Amino acid sequence: MTADMSLIEKIEKSLDSIRPYLIADGGNIRVLEITDDQIVKVEMQGACGECPMSSMTLKAGVEEAIRNAFPEIKGVVAVNVQLTEN
Repeated sequence: MTADMSLIEKIEKSLDSIRPYLIADGGNIRVLEITDDQIVKVEMQGACGECPMSSMTLKAGVEEAIRNAFPEIKGVVAVNVQLTEN
């Protein structure tokens, strides 16, 4: 991993505000790594990994929560979700 674990732990904590909504829908999220170019890689778990709304959840919920807490983060990518462009 390219970032120290304390930053990953802090980002995990920043997701606690949206985690109850993910869990209520049968899913969750886990931070896998932070790249050198400040991209957070996450894994959408459970129902969130298969839900057609995952791409919207990723951008509107997850990325927003992380970037509000850590403005230096450039983006969030889910390793197991295909993003659809509207």
